[in-house]
Amino acid sequence: MPKYSSIAEKTAPSVARRRGTGRAAWLLGPALVAGVAYLDPGNVASNMTAGARFGYLLVWVVVLGNAMAWLIQYLSAKLGIVTGRSLADVLGERIRSRWGRRAYWVQAELVAMATDVAEIIGGAVALWLLFGIPLIWGGLITGAVSIMLLAIQSRRGARPFEFVVMGLLIIIAVGFTYGVFVAPPDAGAIAGGLLPRFDGAESVLLAASILGATIMPHAIYAHSALARDRFTAPTARAGDRGHSVARLLRATRWDVTIALVIAGTVNLCILLLAAANLVGVPGTDSLEGAYAALQTGLGGVVATLFAVGLLASGLASSAVGAYAGAEIMNGLLRVRIPLLARRLVTLVPALALLALGADPTQALVLSQVVLSFGIPFALIPLVALTAKPDVLGAYRNRWWTTAAGIAAAIFLVSLNALLLWLVFTGG
Repeated sequence: MPKYSSIAEKTAPSVARRRGTGRAAWLLGPALVAGVAYLDPGNVASNMTAGARFGYLLVWVVVLGNAMAWLIQYLSAKLGIVTGRSLADVLGERIRSRWGRRAYWVQAELVAMATDVAEIIGGAVALWLLFGIPLIWGGLITGAVSIMLLAIQSRRGARPFEFVVMGLLIIIAVGFTYGVFVAPPDAGAIAGGLLPRFDGAESVLLAASILGATIMPHAIYAHSALARDRFTAPTARAGDRGHSVARLLRATRWDVTIALVIAGTVNLCILLLAAANLVGVPGTDSLEGAYAALQTGLGGVVATLFAVGLLASGLASSAVGAYAGAEIMNGLLRVRIPLLARRLVTLVPALALLALGADPTQALVLSQVVLSFGIPFALIPLVALTAKPDVLGAYRNRWWTTAAGIAAAIFLVSLNALLLWLVFTGG
């Protein structure tokens, strides 16, 4: 038994442990910011529509997507921490052909714009539900607030930006999960929904939409950049840079786990809320209809919290999406466009859809399908690069990690191929 000559000596080990725990907790954050991308309005529309149309059928898609997302986001963060560069940076160096880089950037930029469509439209719908603001003005307000959030990141650094986004994440979680406690879903039906199966082409479309909203390409690009900016960039705090790679990777595994548990739980609650309360109710396959049905069936508090969660989702994810888009352009093309100019350009598709009167929920779901097709272009290079000794050295993937990444990529590509076949054959 250790002997202590004083109370101070006796308590020193526990104090040191508490301080070590506090310092470890301070390393958390980048995954929680990237995780907001998993809770954007596209997720809300896809999961709400899936639950309203097919009940508990696609529960397994949400669970599987979240499990794959853990591996993918960890690999992205690991690349940023070990190399000190983002995925876009590394690809910009390794794609030697100038036209090849430009072609790759075009598809990545289209994915980023599809992300903006979901986020801006979602924020606009939330402002309309809460305050009756016309959709076009709601889209402009959402875009303006995202610029202010990005200004925090560019002027104050990574940590203040993380705190703001995590505050919005709390609002999102409360807004989307409260209704499940008011009207709990059926446990047996949830268990039945874990069995992988489809029910026609529309269920495949929604499964692709859920996966596109869960495993978002821009989140893959963003997480590597967020980890780089937080831990290895010249602008990072000295205290954040002063940790070993091994320690940072351990903290990152916790960071990703916490972020994906939150995101996965919230996404599942959205689907379960719709499956338990909105199946067979006319008009509930749209956000507006779901809001009205929640208000009628579960009360104004549940409906209002749902709309508030949708607004926080649009604001936070719009900022993260714009950050990712700027990183993609800089990494692949070595071009930096002023934040305001880029934000205004990427707002155009979403605002055009709102001005033309497109159905907001359908636009959200289809935008997630576009994201699903962009996943392989981010995921396959990520798995390949993190398996290379000349990129990550001793921190390269173990063989089973690479195998799991390859399996995820094959599954996602196969799902997209099945979707195309069903759409064009009318299956």
